[in-house]
Order: sequence, then C-alpha cells, then structure tokens
Amino acid sequence: MEKSILILSGGLDSTVSSFIAKEKTTPILALTFDYGQRAAKREIGAASKVAQKLGVEHRIMSLGWLAEITKTSLVNRREKIPILNEKELDDVDRTLQTAKAVWVPNRNGVFLNIAAAFAEALEASLLVTGFNAEEGITFPDNSAPFSRAADDFFWFSTLNKVKVTSFTQGMTKVEIAKKGKELGINFNEIWFCYEGGEKRCGVCESCQRSLRAFREL
Repeated sequence: MEKSILILSGGLDSTVSSFIAKEKTTPILALTFDYGQRAAKREIGAASKVAQKLGVEHRIMSLGWLAEITKTSLVNRREKIPILNEKELDDVDRTLQTAKAVWVPNRNGVFLNIAAAFAEALEASLLVTGFNAEEGITFPDNSAPFSRAADDFFWFSTLNKVKVTSFTQGMTKVEIAKKGKELGINFNEIWFCYEGGEKRCGVCESCQRSLRAFREL
C-alpha cells in the first residue's frame, strides 16, 4: 500500500479519514498544527490519542507566525466566535458570513505544503486530510477542486508527485459520524469545538454540525 502522511486535528473529520487511511494506506506520520487557535491544546491532546491508537508517529508543528498575522476569532480572542442555531447551518448566506469570521489566512494551503515536504522527504505519496462535503460549500479550502488544484501544484513542487486525498471528501457530517461509529471511534475523545475550554461550547458552527450528526446515529 502507498505510504501516507496524516494531517490530523483530532476533530471528527480528520479522525475518521485517518482511521480509513489506516485501512487503505500505510500512514507513517501524523502532523498536527498549532497556529495559535483557541482549541490548540485540546486538538493536540485529541490528535495524540488518535495517532497512538493508529500506531503512527505524531509531530506537532508550531506556526507562531500564522498566529501573529491572523485577525479573526479562531485565533484572536478579542473577537467573538460566531454562534449559530441548527437551522442556520443550512443557510448558505449565513454560513458564508460565519466562515469569514473564523478564516485563517491560507491555513489549509500552508498545512498541505508543510505536509508535502515531509511526504517527499519520507517517500510518502499521499497526504490524508479531513475535508468534507458540508463545509466544502462555505470553506473553499475544504472542497474537492481545492484538493485537485493541490495535486496539480505538487506535481511541479515535489519530485515524487505527492497527491492529496480525503476519505471523507464526499461525505456529509452525518455520513462521517456513521462511519466513525462503524470504525469504533470514541467520540468523547475527539475535539471538534472552536473553543478550548474544559467542555465543548456546543454552540459554535463546528459543534453544531457535529452534534447534529450525532443525533442522527
């Protein structure tokens, strides 16, 4: 099987995608990024548990400079994280607005480029992400066209032509949650909240999407 690098946040999507990757590829490294996000410690803790269960080496990549230049609420604690109700999750205009409020400059592009350097150096051909169909609508760097564009870029920038794959790319949150349950993932051990408190806030968009999916199980 092809060797892969996992981009692992410890959230629902990247965890499920990583578990599937364990079945379909040979993961050799999991990368978690600390870019000053509110939930950094919780994400790192959750990702560490996932990597341990998968038997994959886990590295934390600190991106202090990205924290410095990010002005939005995912990093900037002076700004408020948008709060949505469940009905608003399917309101494209509203979620486009909230996406801007938590946008981090070129975040997934930065993640992929760093991961691609590891992949080339370690002779891995795949980068595994946790992109999904729902958020691909309002976050263009979660979409299938973004992954294809990254493949084109890496065709030029890596000698081994690294490619991006997400085993959750075409799935909704409900489908991802169902797959996670099937794989035996403990949802209490993952972290999908924008906040980094003792408990998930339950009201941010990420919480709302995941909790709605869990109610369908």
